[in-house]
Order: sequence, then C-alpha cells, then structure tokens
Amino acid sequence: MERKVAIIGAGISGLLACKYALSKGHRPTVFEAQSGLGGVWSKTVEITKLQTPKPLYQFSDFPWPDSVTEVFPDQNQVLEYIESYARQFDLLHHIRFDTKAVSIGYEGASSEVCQFDFVIICVGRFSGIPNIPEFPQGKGPEVFQGKVIHSMDYAAMDYATAKELIKGKRVAVVGLQKSALDIAMECSTANGMDLPCTVIYRTEHWNIPDYQPWGVPLAYLYLNRFSELSIHKPGEGPLLSLLATLLSPVRWAFSKFVESHVKHKLKLAKFGMVPKHSFLQELSSCLTSTVPDDFYNRVEKGSIRLKKAPSFSFCKEGILIDGKTETLKADLVILATGFNGVKKLQDIFASPSFQDLIAGSPDKTVPLYRECIQPRIPQLAVIGFSESVANLYTSEMRCRWLAELLDGTFKLPSIKEMEKDIAEWDEYMKQYSDKNYRRSCIGALHIWYNDRLCKDMGWNPKRKKGFVAELFEPYGPMDYACP
Repeated sequence: MERKVAIIGAGISGLLACKYALSKGHRPTVFEAQSGLGGVWSKTVEITKLQTPKPLYQFSDFPWPDSVTEVFPDQNQVLEYIESYARQFDLLHHIRFDTKAVSIGYEGASSEVCQFDFVIICVGRFSGIPNIPEFPQGKGPEVFQGKVIHSMDYAAMDYATAKELIKGKRVAVVGLQKSALDIAMECSTANGMDLPCTVIYRTEHWNIPDYQPWGVPLAYLYLNRFSELSIHKPGEGPLLSLLATLLSPVRWAFSKFVESHVKHKLKLAKFGMVPKHSFLQELSSCLTSTVPDDFYNRVEKGSIRLKKAPSFSFCKEGILIDGKTETLKADLVILATGFNGVKKLQDIFASPSFQDLIAGSPDKTVPLYRECIQPRIPQLAVIGFSESVANLYTSEMRCRWLAELLDGTFKLPSIKEMEKDIAEWDEYMKQYSDKNYRRSCIGALHIWYNDRLCKDMGWNPKRKKGFVAELFEPYGPMDYACP
C-alpha cells in the first residue's frame, strides 16, 4: 500500500529514508530548513575531514569515486559524494528546501484527515540546540568583557570570517572532542606561540591518532563477530553470556592494546592526558575521535595549552578555574560543548505527552525500539539519533529496516515486548558506557544490532563466506549490499 511519508531533515539519514521509501513505492516529502545540501552539511557536521575511515563511511550501493584516494576525505569531498548520491537516485526533487517543520501534532478522528501516513524524523543530534554550561548568578558569560560563542556559530562562518575572529586574540576553547581540537588547531595556526590557544577540558579522552594500533586495523579488534563474543549483549541467552564472561580477558587485552598504542604515539603521560576509563568504554559511548595531525607537537611547543577544569566560571577578564586563584585571561571563549539532542527531539512535538515519551526518563537511555521507534508514539520513526562508529552505514541499515516495516514485510512486537527490549539495551549501555549511557550508542555491538534488523526483515544475518571469515573478518557496508 502506497503511503505518504513526511521526512524531517535532509542530512544523511533523511536522504537514505527518502531513497528506501521510494524503493518501496511510497511517496516521501523531505522538509529541510536549509537552502541546499551544502547548508545541511555545514550546519550539522563540524569537521575538517571525515572521522570514520572511508570503507566504513559509504553507501552500500554507491562506492566512493576512484578520484578520492584519501582514507579520510575532507569536508568538500564528503559533500560532493553525498550530492552525487542524491543526484544518482533522483532524490533532490523530493526535498523542500527552505522549509522548516515547526512541530508535529497527532490529531484525533474528529479532526481533518492527516496529510501524511507516517513521519520520519532525521534531524540528527549534532546541530540546532547547543549545550551551554550553567553558571551561578554573576559568574556566567554576562560578566565577561570579551566574546563567548558556541562551536556551532564558529562552524557556520566561512574561513575568512573565522580567521578574522580569532586572529590576534587570546582564545580559550572549552571541550576536548573533535570540534574543540580542530578549532584549537586553527587558533594555533593563526596566532602561534605569541598568543597560545588554551583548551579547557573536564575529562581526558581516548582520542586516537589513527585506526591502526601497532599496525593492526582497528576493525579486526572491534568490528568482527569474535570481538563481540567478548561483550555481554542485550537479550543474549545463557550460552552467549557464559562465553562473554570467559572471554573477558580478551576484551580487556584488546582495550589495553589500543590504549598502549595511543599513549605511546601521542605521549599522553607526558602531558597528563591518560584517561582513567578504558578505550572500550570510549568506543561504547561513541566518543572516539581522531586527533588532528601535529596537535600534541603544538602542545609541546606551546602554541596550544591544556588546562583541566572540573568546573569553571567567568569573570571580567576571562575564566576562573575552580581550585585555582589565577585568572585565565581571554578575549574570546568558544564553547565546544556539544549539543542537546534530546531537547531537539522534544521540541519537534507539539504535544507535551509526546515530548515526555520521546525523551524518556533522565536516568535511562532514550526509549527507541531498534534505536528507531518509540513504542507509544504511532506512525513515527527516528533515524540518526542513536550513534555508531560509522553513522552513514548504520543509518542506511535502519532506513532499509524501516522501509520493510512500512512495506508490511514484518510487524512490530507488542508495546510490552518493545519496552522490554529497550530495557535490555538500557542495561547494556549502563554496563559499558557508564555515565554516558544517554548517548544511545551501538559502537561496540554493530553486528549484533544489525543481526536483529536482518532477522526482522527476513534476511540471513550471516553475510560472510565460511566459518573463519564469519568469525574474524570485519563487517562493513558492502556486506549488506544485497538482502
């Protein structure tokens, strides 16, 4: 049965949802507030180059062109790849650019007939609503005589404007994830050692220099079935649980192996930057990012300074780090503190009850069955909120799963069964991600998660040829090119 499907957002997930809805004979309309795909990309991804190796960041039926030889393509190459994909599958004329979806409501039988049969939310979580730290009265940005912006505002500037903003200024960057590191590098390039850029962070992270720890591809350690056997999985039976317990030394050894490489190559101990948590926890929280080339060399030379601060506040001349008496003087503070993805999801809904349902309890993961469906909100799916280490690949699998659901290939379980499954994933996230459980990440269980989707769709989840290959070869997008 043909359905009219509303898709909110024309990022990666929105394009994939559109393509697979079309493949099943439905009529999708994509609502996008930006004026083109270039605007979508620049507003939703703050990168100078791709964070995921190219083999993991590609569409299953649309390989990268031979002209792109880099393992980590830059922003312009990624945009061209995505635009080519949209042109190849004739998606652009289904997108209404410069059209913002203000809210979603659910009308009863006495109201007008709804225009769409199903809504897919593809707004992502790394844009829109910035995470701004809260400060005591009189200790926030309002008392600071300089300028305070969020990394979102910085990323929206063209290169000339951004360079002019930071040139000749004492800049402090708050955060230690990819956006913070990239901005610190740009400040260092602009101002050198005369005006060092200060990076203020709360927690050390296993930001990696490459995807080849001690020469071994990271995919062989974490993206094959053998590695997942060592991890306790949501909904696993007694045998798999026992096997995960017996293989826990392997799980520990893999994590330590990667950690030793990162510590050695980046000289983390020298800079007091060795994290207290494991690399596995970082991966399970989808917090892993690559360190820009030359970052720690610049720390060593003095054009970038690292300051740990469990908390901080503002004063007239700059920043006060708790426990320190000296003021960190600054002219510009850039908050690379991430985004409030849950609030962004909530704000789409007009109904307060739907807002509460989509967000769930603050002490649990966001309640999405298969990381897509809120069991108590009918005719709606969320694609691209839950993370992975290869988001394009994961979003494509979810869109194919959703297309089969809309086509009637399978039916959703009861609300009770879906909520039971969500509770099992919540338990898994708390075990392996600790305080970051709200991030909704499948980073360490890609294959187990995809197995669930494949079984729902009636596909064979085993995609390799032979027992050894099935157990030890890494899984990637091309393994799921065909049903």
